[in-house]
Amino acid sequence: MSKWIRGLPRAAARLGDGITWMLLAIPFVALVLETPWRHFRLAYGDWDAVAVSLGLSCLSMAIVVALGTRVALWLATTRSRMARVAEVLVLVALMTPPLAMGILLASAYGPVGTFGSLLSRAGILLGNNAPAFVLSQVYGGLPYFILAARAAFEAVPPVLPRAASTLGATPWRVFRHVTLPLARGGLTTGLVIAWVRVIGEFGIVMIFAYFPQGIPVKLYVNLQNDGLGAVYALLWLLLAVALPLPIVVLMRARRSHRRTAGEDDTVY
Repeated sequence: MSKWIRGLPRAAARLGDGITWMLLAIPFVALVLETPWRHFRLAYGDWDAVAVSLGLSCLSMAIVVALGTRVALWLATTRSRMARVAEVLVLVALMTPPLAMGILLASAYGPVGTFGSLLSRAGILLGNNAPAFVLSQVYGGLPYFILAARAAFEAVPPVLPRAASTLGATPWRVFRHVTLPLARGGLTTGLVIAWVRVIGEFGIVMIFAYFPQGIPVKLYVNLQNDGLGAVYALLWLLLAVALPLPIVVLMRARRSHRRTAGEDDTVY
């Protein structure tokens, strides 16, 4: 009896593991089984949605990385009150529901919005166009990248960049040759999370940049117009577009980490 009782925690753990894997796998198994393979074809306008998502998402990611890296490094290396206020702002942007953020962007940047009215006087219109689409994706992905990148930079031992500076390296060379390589793993994670968030952005885009339609909005339109059976082809295409980059990047990062760990073991 006591042996049976002692085995309960292990059995419960295995049951929990099994439930977890089932929960993760069931939606994708159902996708394979439910896809009408004999009538597998894209609907009208689907390829346009793919082009919009790929092209503008790459531009959005370039902006996210360019802006987020500098901010993340500043947050990781600064202990001022201003940095803490900025961190709260990043967290607020992260936790704001996408639909709410879309309304906020429309209120701020729309033609009659607080800042949009000023931009419209200069001939710059934001709303239901490509710039609004990119802005929506940037707002969706930037907080995720900043927080992940900040954690990566905070993990770098401060003594190493300081030693490089003492030896005469410029701030750029310190960042490029010391800080960046040491933070590469965390930055890779941030890049992956931001990419998935950007290319799959729906709530903000739905409110602020309905046109041009990317894959998520086109999926919603096809679902509303033609039902569930009409969206499987585009859904597969979304997965094919969104998943390969994160998978490849994470695999390369893991391989690089193992190689580095192996070199460390050899040294010691």
